[in-house]
Amino acid sequence: MSSMVVTANGNDNKKFKGDDKMDGAPSRVLHIRKLPGEVTETEVIALGLPFGKVTNILMLKGKNQAFLELATEEAAITMVNYYSAVTPHLRNQPIYIQYSNHKELKTDNTLNQRAQAVLQAVTAVQTTNTPISGTTVSESAVTPAQSPVLRIIIDNMYYPVTLDVLHQIFSKFGAVLKIITFTKNNQFQALLQYGDPVNAQQAKLALDGQNIYNACCTLRIDFSKLVNLNVKYNNDKSRDYTRPDLPSGDGQPALDPAIAAAFAKETSLLGLPVAAVPGALSPLAIPNAAAAAAAAAAGRVGMPGVSAGGNTVLLVSNLNEEMVTPQSLFTLFGVYGDVQRVKILYNKKDSALIQMADGNQSQLAMSHLNGQKMYGKIIRVTLSKHQTVQLPREGLDDQGLTKDFGNSPLHRFKKPGSKNFQNIFPPSATLHLSNIPPSVAEDDLRTLFANTGGTVKAFKFFQRDHKMALLQMSTVEEAIQALIDLHNYNLGENHHLRVSFSKSTI
Repeated sequence: MSSMVVTANGNDNKKFKGDDKMDGAPSRVLHIRKLPGEVTETEVIALGLPFGKVTNILMLKGKNQAFLELATEEAAITMVNYYSAVTPHLRNQPIYIQYSNHKELKTDNTLNQRAQAVLQAVTAVQTTNTPISGTTVSESAVTPAQSPVLRIIIDNMYYPVTLDVLHQIFSKFGAVLKIITFTKNNQFQALLQYGDPVNAQQAKLALDGQNIYNACCTLRIDFSKLVNLNVKYNNDKSRDYTRPDLPSGDGQPALDPAIAAAFAKETSLLGLPVAAVPGALSPLAIPNAAAAAAAAAAGRVGMPGVSAGGNTVLLVSNLNEEMVTPQSLFTLFGVYGDVQRVKILYNKKDSALIQMADGNQSQLAMSHLNGQKMYGKIIRVTLSKHQTVQLPREGLDDQGLTKDFGNSPLHRFKKPGSKNFQNIFPPSATLHLSNIPPSVAEDDLRTLFANTGGTVKAFKFFQRDHKMALLQMSTVEEAIQALIDLHNYNLGENHHLRVSFSKSTI
């Protein structure tokens, strides 16, 4: 293989002698050195896929080297810049990537048949797959033998799992290049791309079936049918770590550095990062979860399995100031925790402070409600610099902008072990209704919910229990409005309607 004929810079029949320069002029041909002896063409090609189309490959197995040609010089520059900051590994061995002296790579295909066949197969998969744009996900029916992209589903998601948490966990197994998070079938999911399919395989073997936190947030991992993710925006829903220059996009703000720092502090309290034990199934559970669960069982306010801590106060901005009230915020944010106090800012009535019972509930509310539409406006939810929401001084009239809900009977999570802990889902168009009296029929409920200004698309009573039903509005925004208006609505016969978001569809 080392005597393979290469055409470069117009010189035919020039035998390869290697590129001795560590730093050459940019070229779309890259020289890769110190490869493991058993490395395959697919693994080398996978190094370049995150950065663009790979157009040629030349393996020099006798020298543990390879040449990789990308479609554009820009793609090659991006790849070299990324791997200059993050040391690439193949089969747990560091490798070295530099620009080649060659400006293009032409190989003698009769001597390079295997590498060319692998490249053609990967190219076929690349062109058949529909790329991912932002958070819209589609996967083709073509499955590569082994993809560097993992598809991750979070089951039993009682607590927020953010893009940064996923990066922290999965980067223990190699360089994470891109992540896209999204909700599909009312389940939180993610696509995560490594630079190397071997890292993806190791992560899958180690993490599939593991819990991030005690008894919840279970990772279900499989290989994606995609081999490359196309990320358009760097924000709290998607991130391309090879492209820090990407915009944040509309409607999905990039995570504020202060929030990221606060969340990093919070996750360290929760027991992350994952312990790096080579070859071992690293437990992701929180060390102090048992003690926290015991505290919750003893009747303390807070969610089970996680100790209270971190900032409990949220800043909510871009509110519709003509419509929003402390009560409406209490009802919506109360889906994700026990709201203690709400304060609409006197001099900035499109913003409010909301104090939750503990830091975990504030994270949960922020995770699910940031970017949702309320009264026609996309709201922003971040952690506040304030530690508590102050009540107005006695005798001062603040026009009802501040409310204390600490003793409200409508808190969903005060009762230890409540089944409400098991039914926390992202906002969805489908609502779960409960506490329905026998005298109330389907038409009554359809009319009631239509009166909130939306359209009822579907309705279904539970087969074995007509005290509960699923009702689907035409949009998530309409469902949010209906929940705010009708949670705790008096249906008569001492029955107050309970409304929450459902993971089911009708």
